[in-house]
Amino acid sequence: MKVKAGKTKFKTTKKTITKQEVLDKQKAWGEGIVAIGKVYSAGGDYKTAAKEHIKHFYNYQEGSVLFKPTLAADKQFRRDFSGALSYFIGGDENYPEDHGFAIKPWCNVRWETVGIKIIGNTALTMGNYFFTSESAKEELKVEYSFAYTKNSRGELKIILHDSHLPCKHYESHEYS
Repeated sequence: MKVKAGKTKFKTTKKTITKQEVLDKQKAWGEGIVAIGKVYSAGGDYKTAAKEHIKHFYNYQEGSVLFKPTLAADKQFRRDFSGALSYFIGGDENYPEDHGFAIKPWCNVRWETVGIKIIGNTALTMGNYFFTSESAKEELKVEYSFAYTKNSRGELKIILHDSHLPCKHYESHEYS
């Protein structure tokens, strides 16, 4: 706030994140998932590819990330880098249910964003994303909510990743 000759002036704060930045980051994230699977299929260093993907897209460098991956039920909430890495590539004895979501492999990730809400240095988004398998050419529909922030270097990073398979409709609900 600047004060001049008895008048108060408020600085206008420009939003630090744009809708287009979020859409671009989503597209790049999907391309990264596809790339990890390609490295795995080619017999390459998919573990390094997955680590670089996580470093590039998630803000673990500056704190915890709230990460709830799609196909996790026993340890479904992950608050550290190793939990995210395990989900993407599997092989971590601390997460025996993980089989490596990113090494499936997928040939495409398509986004249907329902909405993006930008509040200062935070962007919230939700919708569906569809993973096309390399072998079956069928899409797996997944619901998502992501939150992004700009880190100290001005890079857009994920701070919340929540995804899950859509709920199946039931003919009857019996609760006791």
